[in-house]
Amino acid sequence: MPVLFLIIIGAAAGFIATRLMKVETDIITTIFIGIAGALIGGLVLRVLLTVTGMAAGVIGAILGAMLLIWLYQTYIARK
Repeated sequence: MPVLFLIIIGAAAGFIATRLMKVETDIITTIFIGIAGALIGGLVLRVLLTVTGMAAGVIGAILGAMLLIWLYQTYIARK
């Protein structure tokens, strides 16, 4: 069940992060960014999650997805 939750939250986080950063991507890329961002954000904010609950997981997923978008735009998309 945690994996399914990660996919759902990651997809939502990817959508929100791409809109916040004004990036146009296809659905698969958006979901991948969100899932990867959820993994990164989940690892970084694990302590915060135990303190504040599920809201920290969503915030961490969005921040992680935004970090991945920035890295992608900075290092990969410029080629």
